[in-house]
Amino acid sequence: MKEIKAVIRPNKLTLLRDALVALPGFPGMTVSKVEGCSAPSRHIVRQKIKDELTDYSPKVRVEIIAPDEVAEAIFQRITEIAQTGHYGDGLVWITDIEKAAFVFKTMPGPG
Repeated sequence: MKEIKAVIRPNKLTLLRDALVALPGFPGMTVSKVEGCSAPSRHIVRQKIKDELTDYSPKVRVEIIAPDEVAEAIFQRITEIAQTGHYGDGLVWITDIEKAAFVFKTMPGPG
């Protein structure tokens, strides 16, 4: 099992969701609103403390637990869709999961 996490631009989420749902074996995902900033750039000089405190931009964090056989395809799909070619597109990474289980409660049937 693999855990795939991505931090992407919010405007890419709908396109990404549609592409992942169409992928055979896609197990579903969790999505959270987050904020972040990239490493300081040598090209940007901040003059005021306000600039330092407000340079966070809205992002979306996607988390997926997937079988090994579909993890690479999910990773590739995310990197293809989330990329715009500009700074701040986000980050995607995969980590190994030793053990995972889908936990759910079954609803009693009629009668």
